[in-house]
Amino acid sequence: MTGWRVIFMGTPEFACSTLQVLIDRGEQLLAVVTQPDRPKGRGQKLKPPPVKELALRHGIPVRQPLKVRDPAFIEDIVRLKPDVIVVVAFGQILPTALLKIPPHGCINVHASLLPRYRGAAPLNWCIINGESETGVTTMLMDAGLDTGPMLLHRSTPIDENENIAALHDRISMMGAQLLAETLDGLKAASIPPREQDNASSCYAPMLKKEDGLIVWSRDARAIHNQVRGMSVWPGAYTFMDGQMLKICRTRAGSGSGQPGTVLRAGKGTLEIACLTGSLIIEELQTAGKKRLDSASFLAGCPVSEGSLLGGEISGGDRQQ
Repeated sequence: MTGWRVIFMGTPEFACSTLQVLIDRGEQLLAVVTQPDRPKGRGQKLKPPPVKELALRHGIPVRQPLKVRDPAFIEDIVRLKPDVIVVVAFGQILPTALLKIPPHGCINVHASLLPRYRGAAPLNWCIINGESETGVTTMLMDAGLDTGPMLLHRSTPIDENENIAALHDRISMMGAQLLAETLDGLKAASIPPREQDNASSCYAPMLKKEDGLIVWSRDARAIHNQVRGMSVWPGAYTFMDGQMLKICRTRAGSGSGQPGTVLRAGKGTLEIACLTGSLIIEELQTAGKKRLDSASFLAGCPVSEGSLLGGEISGGDRQQ
């Protein structure tokens, strides 16, 4: 327990592990700041962010500013007199006026080994780009995008078949524990901040729906990584006879043929030729249907060997 007065800023499920650790440590949590409730599902009912739900279960006051640049919100934070602000996947860029409030700074838990993969989707792009290692970094925030001085970091290998859902959960827990170590180290004045090497940085932008479109004239391993990195959203997808197929789980194969050609479609195996190697599809989903393993899919929807998969995303489906 640091004894500091803490404000926590975070929004999605990923941030809940860190908030829970702060609660378990008995930190002086003055308030939780999260994004406004958003409409979800078919009924478009307002749904609170996961961090809000966790905070309310523990009786922690919640703030949900539309914009953190609002002078009234900043003045509210000034009145709370936090010693430190902890930020995990909050979803808005913090203005300088807010960053200057806590005497011990704003500490961000970032899901990459900085300075690599700055930006909104570091874990997704680590997998998509075929990285064998990632991790988490705590840093003191500045006005830039994930550019502040680093405090602690911890690395972990990425299995070649691990998808974003599994990696997300592991890194969430790692980040929570690293934040606890960071607070203890800062309290003991034992963590010297280290400047980032900007020349070694790369950017991990937010994913778009069209990023999921599979281009079969690529290496099988690259497509396999695309499937793994986009398995939660937007999902990797292709087209068969004009119908969208979401590809949920795959493994790389050694088959060959014209890219996009169905090499095998029987005995529970669906194998597609790529530029180099092949992709063996293990789970897939058609629009409006449930996710199926390949054997179940082929039993209800026979596919001809030699047929071609592929196509373009339609204008109506394109996310702006």
